[in-house]
Amino acid sequence: MDTTLTLTTDMKLVLGLVLLTVVLFMFERLRADLVALVVLVLLGLTGLVAPEDLFNGFSSNAVICVIATMILGAGLDRTGALNRLAGWLLRRARGMEKRLLLLTTTIAGLNSPLMQSPAVMALYLPVASRLSSRTGLPLSRFLLPIAAAIIMGSSLTMVGSSPLILLNDLLVSSNSNLPSGTAVLHPLKMFAPLPVGLALLLLCLAYFHFFGDRLLGNGEEKSAVTPARTQSYFAKSYGIEGDVYELTVGAESPLVGMSLGEAEAKHGAPLLLALKTGSDDSRLAPPADARIWVGSVIGVMGPKQEVADFAQNNFLRMSARLREFGDLFNPSRAGISEAVVPPNSRFIGKTAGELQLRRQQRLSLLAINRDKDVIGEDVRNVKLHAGDMLVLHSIWTDLAAAARSRDFVVVTDYPKAEQRPHKFKIAMTIFAITILVALSSRIPISIALMTGVAGMLVCGVLKIDEAYSAISWRTVFLMACLIPLGWAVDSTGAAAWVAGGMLDKLPDNLPPWVLEAAIAVITSVFAAMIGNVGSTIVMVPLAINLAIASGGNPTAFALVAALSGSNNIVTMSNPVVAMVAGPAGYTTTKLLRVGLPLVLAYIALTVVAVNLLY
Repeated sequence: MDTTLTLTTDMKLVLGLVLLTVVLFMFERLRADLVALVVLVLLGLTGLVAPEDLFNGFSSNAVICVIATMILGAGLDRTGALNRLAGWLLRRARGMEKRLLLLTTTIAGLNSPLMQSPAVMALYLPVASRLSSRTGLPLSRFLLPIAAAIIMGSSLTMVGSSPLILLNDLLVSSNSNLPSGTAVLHPLKMFAPLPVGLALLLLCLAYFHFFGDRLLGNGEEKSAVTPARTQSYFAKSYGIEGDVYELTVGAESPLVGMSLGEAEAKHGAPLLLALKTGSDDSRLAPPADARIWVGSVIGVMGPKQEVADFAQNNFLRMSARLREFGDLFNPSRAGISEAVVPPNSRFIGKTAGELQLRRQQRLSLLAINRDKDVIGEDVRNVKLHAGDMLVLHSIWTDLAAAARSRDFVVVTDYPKAEQRPHKFKIAMTIFAITILVALSSRIPISIALMTGVAGMLVCGVLKIDEAYSAISWRTVFLMACLIPLGWAVDSTGAAAWVAGGMLDKLPDNLPPWVLEAAIAVITSVFAAMIGNVGSTIVMVPLAINLAIASGGNPTAFALVAALSGSNNIVTMSNPVVAMVAGPAGYTTTKLLRVGLPLVLAYIALTVVAVNLLY
């Protein structure tokens, strides 16, 4: 390749646009997606990209893959898959902190290659919150290790991160500008980076397992009331504790013919939260006058021994396995919340029985906090006062509907959208089929992922409007508008000119790994300043041209650049880091202290692993 290319006007224009993009991203006077749109318009006005090609980024495989992974992630979220995972993690950890952290980061890292990293982090935030509340460990001990594992685990496949999704499009587009005689570059298959990704994930797990205590410490965190904190928070504040059980009523039970209110008044009765009296008549927060018959199933909550004693005294069959109420008691669908009675509420001066909270609004009143005193006995007959804190159990959608009346103000953060835990198996089956289709070399990854999206929509895991809402249009615009910049950097010869200039200033006959290391460092710095999408689009064409000029493997150089574009764990230009910095209270200094050694190790391991692979 000729390293003495003449700097043309088009090269100057495109390099000027690259510099403008970097400056605008760094100073953040304009939003990143708006900067990308401005760059797209300038590419069209200057003629650096033909008008008929200017908007092709919106229909690129990379953008379609990003949209599809966002929707698939939302589908899994609606089924409560991650709540089940949190429970599994707690059971497997058996109370051991290091085992819990290792299990959590491992599972998060293995989940991340199949969805966009921010989407995975969004799913794991409530999981981490729940684990923190159940164990007493500060949230800061969970979030950064999970974020790092997600970032590194995204390198296991070609759809886990935006840089790797972009890589295939950039490889294909570079073929039109390759020098004569150069072999055509082919897109990488779904699991092409798997060995590199596994090495990076193991590095992350080992780093936090052996050095996490010293690096993260046991910092304080602010307390918040969320559904994830239900068990520990409400046990501490109101004495509401225990697990959920099903009690089946036999023919000899004295409860037969009683109303639910009468059963609640019996000595030693646990919290009666659900009732099933027929084949299809299952209800959370049943009314107090609902009758109990032979074969009825009651959903109760309380300490195991208390529930067992109540069941024995009343000839009930007790089961810890929720066969009838599994969906109703799924934390993604229902749970305990707090609500304050405002001064203008119609609840004031009335009892829960008079208000018919169960019948009219499907809410169970468990306790009342009044002037720091907790009222837990006979709460249905206590007249409510302004300022009372009500402890409620309900389905989240019922709570949202009741809160619209403004008779109480909910202070617990809870899922507002409809949850569909009964679609869990369908969603997981569709997701598994999607991955199997994506493994086929005959079908593009974008088509395989969209097949999964169509399946979830047809099977009712998601509604079409929910799918639209799941898409981060900011991310889509950012990627789609910057893709033509990468084309222009390559097609104008600017990447080749920069690559030739670099080689002219470096010693002759440098090993390829040294050049790859230089590419990795430069890309990492760009990623920290301008984000992973911008750094990848600028650096992959440069890496390909540098490989050709030095006699290296263009695919290996490009893969190093794309992987290095994903390694930012030190600044909030990475959306995954930005999502955890606030809740865990991470400062910029702490992110640098914890993340910088890991980034340097990431770069070294990436170069070694890619050279072994290629």
